[in-house]
Amino acid sequence: MVVPCCTCQTMVIRFLPCWDNMNIKQDGIAPNAARLLWAGFVAILATGVGFGVRGGILASWGAEFGFTGAELGAITGAGLTGFCFGIIIGGLIVDKLSYGPLVVAAFVLHALSALVTFAAAPEQGKEVAYGFLYWGTFIFAIANGTLEAVANPLVATLFPNKRTHYLNILHASWPAGLVLGGAIGWMLGDQYGWHWKWQLGLFLIPTLVYGLMFLGQQMPRSEASQKGLKLGRMFRDVGLLGALVVCFLLALFFQGALGIPQTWAYLLAGASLIAVGVLTEFSIGAFLLFVLFVAHMLVGAVELGTDGWIQNITGNILTPSEGKILFVLTSLVMFGLRFTADFIERRIGLSPVGILFVCSLLAVAGLMLTSRIETFNGAMFALLIYALGKTFFWPTMLAVTSDRFPQTGAIAISIMGGIGMMSGGMIGGPGLGYAKDRIASTHLERTDPATYAKYKVPEPSGWLFFRHVAAIDGHKLGKVQTRLAVARKELAERGVYEPQLALERLTTEERQVHAASIKGDRDTLAVDAAIPVVLSAIYLGLILYFRSIGGYKAVNIPQP
Repeated sequence: MVVPCCTCQTMVIRFLPCWDNMNIKQDGIAPNAARLLWAGFVAILATGVGFGVRGGILASWGAEFGFTGAELGAITGAGLTGFCFGIIIGGLIVDKLSYGPLVVAAFVLHALSALVTFAAAPEQGKEVAYGFLYWGTFIFAIANGTLEAVANPLVATLFPNKRTHYLNILHASWPAGLVLGGAIGWMLGDQYGWHWKWQLGLFLIPTLVYGLMFLGQQMPRSEASQKGLKLGRMFRDVGLLGALVVCFLLALFFQGALGIPQTWAYLLAGASLIAVGVLTEFSIGAFLLFVLFVAHMLVGAVELGTDGWIQNITGNILTPSEGKILFVLTSLVMFGLRFTADFIERRIGLSPVGILFVCSLLAVAGLMLTSRIETFNGAMFALLIYALGKTFFWPTMLAVTSDRFPQTGAIAISIMGGIGMMSGGMIGGPGLGYAKDRIASTHLERTDPATYAKYKVPEPSGWLFFRHVAAIDGHKLGKVQTRLAVARKELAERGVYEPQLALERLTTEERQVHAASIKGDRDTLAVDAAIPVVLSAIYLGLILYFRSIGGYKAVNIPQP
């Protein structure tokens, strides 16, 4: 709704209530802290809306332009790689340029991405349309990353004593955007038949709003920038150890996304590592920051990787519509929970690292329970536990890094965001897909070799250093799933909701293929749970480390 802003007495569109503004005034170090916080909130909301809508219109793009699944996958992949470049490059220069120019750049890039994407038309031919959609998505992602390179350090600077609380509030906008984007696709696309351009164009509304909210605002510089630290000094704590994590992911990107041969990919990554060494005078870096980078690489893999597959997995085990409903509901839970970090930290007494440790245990339990779901209610219970676990991972990791390494300015938390996003795209999503293929194909080969020989793909494929497997052919599996969906619909029209009756309409070999697919879905979630198990060990180690040095506390940069 439109109400007078409690901070600036101007008319702005508000997506959150004003009740917290008095606390913001007390907690922030700038008089316009509330407006800047909500401006960052709306900025990330715009990225979430665009991301959510784009995920729902892939089928429309496939039908309109004749794209294959691989081509659609390449377009969506551009949304991850572009983000990484935006946040890492933005993080490197934001302390020198200040926040304002990067906000302007992100606003222009968001508008440009819409123009490029909307230029795609069927009469241009498939290749030309593909180019417009690919680069439109890439530009959109660069804008998203640039905004996070602004919003994360800006909020960390504005609220130095409550970084965990306010970074969680800032990132509550992401699940809110996913919910709005999903609702736009379901209501305006599925129900009212809006063309995909009109659906996607709605992300320009929050884009215009964040532009107006940032307009003319004075934004404080980071503590490192205020004290005149040079880029080399800011980078010194990242050092060779931190750069090693980034360069490993870059090697995967060069090899996977760009198709560069493995040897050359690692040579390019090695050259980047040497460049960081020269910049930092070959500083080894802070071991604690290296541990945090490794942990966030795992966070990106389990959070973003799982989010990319969870609708598909729960939709296969239950029904596709129930999978979508579960995703929206758990995203709503995440949105609400991210406003409670201060209560957990100050009233319950958990430190940020303690919150992360509890989250990792909940994530393990949630994934294991989800791997055994049979009903919608059971799935809701399991996914609520998982949502409790993953809610605080990302923003609290940023808060810990900002608390302990303020001398890195915007660099460390921007690199951390890039690490998480690239890990989700290069490790989490592909890794879970490989696990699903391997488990399902192995199960089918063991239980029914003849059917496996009929349904497997002709060319085996692997992932990283794992062995190659001949997966179940996606086109053939899709036909089985379509027949099952038709059977369920016909029974539902007669008022019959018995999953077993729908399965009985499939042939024996089709039931075997479906059972193998479900086996792959369930066991993939169990494999996925191993990631938060490792995270729990890391966080427990950090708890013991901080206890040995007198407890967790934020670090201030000493006066020169």
